[in-house]
Amino acid sequence: MNRRTFLRTSAAGTAALAFPQILGAQDKTGSKNAIIGKGEHTYECLHNWGELPSHLKWGETHGVAVDAEGLIYVKNNTGPSGLRHQDCIVVFDPKGKFVRSFGNEYSAFNIHTVGHGIDVRLEDKTEYLYLTHTWANLVTKTTLKGEIVWALSTPWESGIYQDPKQFIPTNVAFHPTDGGFYIADGYGTGHIHRYDRKGKYVSTFGGKGGRDQHGKFATPHGIWLDDRPGRVPQLCICDRANARLEYFTLEGQYSSTIEGLSYPAHLDIRGDVMMCPDLHARVSLFDKNNHLITHLGFDQAWTDKVLNKGGQGGFIMRTKRETWENGRFIHPHDACFDKDGNIFVVEWVSTGRVTKLRKVS
Repeated sequence: MNRRTFLRTSAAGTAALAFPQILGAQDKTGSKNAIIGKGEHTYECLHNWGELPSHLKWGETHGVAVDAEGLIYVKNNTGPSGLRHQDCIVVFDPKGKFVRSFGNEYSAFNIHTVGHGIDVRLEDKTEYLYLTHTWANLVTKTTLKGEIVWALSTPWESGIYQDPKQFIPTNVAFHPTDGGFYIADGYGTGHIHRYDRKGKYVSTFGGKGGRDQHGKFATPHGIWLDDRPGRVPQLCICDRANARLEYFTLEGQYSSTIEGLSYPAHLDIRGDVMMCPDLHARVSLFDKNNHLITHLGFDQAWTDKVLNKGGQGGFIMRTKRETWENGRFIHPHDACFDKDGNIFVVEWVSTGRVTKLRKVS
């Protein structure tokens, strides 16, 4: 069972009036939160969500997941600016109150950033975390409190690697029936590695390639099992720099491509809806046929500013919090649904940011 199967309740709800993409809304404190989306996919933006204790600081917030209890787990980049010896996983309750943190051991590998993917999986009535640590070249399975069950490093069995540092994993997906899993070497060789339920290597597919090469990738950053109702379960891979989603059979055979993405980072599913946080300033929702429902927070002029089009180049805005606008995103890196249909978004920005999108229709 994949990490959010228990959350995939039907997305059915009472149809609501269509809303403009961004409206003003009054919260209990009297300040205005933006309302984004449309129809039954309408949300109130609660930026800077979560009460981070004084002994912790956000680096780049990279991954987010929710467990069966409703606790929210945020994977935080812990370096290189003096943060590398603090815990890189922070846990909050549904109201944003700090519960616990752990993962200091991952931040001590070197001066580079290590926090990346995080997913929850239910196995034999017990939930576990699957964590990818990019520049530590490591994947770990832990309990929900961080005790390590096993650790996987470079998959030498694939015959691909000459140096352990070539393996730079970004995210994990789960096989729907056999207990196995898949690791995306998103920042390394661009391959996808399959393992059995005990962490034994099985096979490899993919590798680096351009837009004219289906089944090859330019940064396979996110990976997810698409088992929405009525669909044959397949792997969906965020081929980020090629601006597309690539579908594969569970055995790793190329199947199909979804075009029209911008810079897809990862995926989540609730009911018939698939969500894709896009590093280019938006979060996209797709229906069961992968037709676009809406781009949350999207405005082309804003995206151009975020991407510094016409400027000196580089993602400058990610370091300038004073320029961020309510109801807009900078660089969404991961996002997940909770059981009530709310969405948590974490962003690749220098000071970190968690946004709760509270479902209002």
